[in-house]
Amino acid sequence: MTVLSVNVNKIAVLRNSRGGREPDVVAAARACLDAGAHGITVHPRPDARHIRADDVYALAELTRARGVEFNLEGNPFAPPRPGYPGFLALCERTRPAQATLVPDGDAQLTSDHGFDFVKDAVQLRPLVTQLKGMGCRVSLFADAHGDPATCTIARASDCGADRVELFTGPWAEAFAQGEPERMLERFAGAAMRAQAAGLGVNAGHDLNQENLQAFLAAVPGVLEVSIGHALVAEALYAGLSTTVSRYLRLLGDG
Repeated sequence: MTVLSVNVNKIAVLRNSRGGREPDVVAAARACLDAGAHGITVHPRPDARHIRADDVYALAELTRARGVEFNLEGNPFAPPRPGYPGFLALCERTRPAQATLVPDGDAQLTSDHGFDFVKDAVQLRPLVTQLKGMGCRVSLFADAHGDPATCTIARASDCGADRVELFTGPWAEAFAQGEPERMLERFAGAAMRAQAAGLGVNAGHDLNQENLQAFLAAVPGVLEVSIGHALVAEALYAGLSTTVSRYLRLLGDG
């Protein structure tokens, strides 16, 4: 079964737009877990535009107390700065069950590409080793939509990673345009190449209630989906508990 990790970044965006403590990120995460979500994901950025370091610490306590996965995403190469101790420092303090490394720059609105596992392997390998020494399962953000002949996803195993997370933005775009077949074929092929190299496969970015089932039906063996933006947007109309329950039914766990 594919498990659901809810990304609560957007709750923090809403809170930060006004200041203060509402809506409460931890309360929102608790509501998602109460509804049956299998874990919580956050992607703190150096500019603290949404999730802050104090949120990471509080969510680590919540997920540890609940016995569920805490998935911490971030760019391990972004240097520390006031208010942001750095991704590895956050992992050292919180010991998330899963650390997902993402090659995003400070100016990016959202993550939009994966690593080049040939070019980036030398830099990634020691970081992966450090994170695994902290007890983290390590996942690397990966492109799956390009030409299969040049796809480097299987080389993520050379970095020592346990899993890859397929960047599903291109799939969501193809689905919305009514042209899903070719993209599904590429994602399925990339997933199988990763699995043949001994890697587990996660997926995330722009997945929603409309495109999720078709993706999982075509792409074999997806272990976990991380969904945030769409889930929170849908929850504005239906509520967090109802929306999480709908995703769980789509995943066959509800």
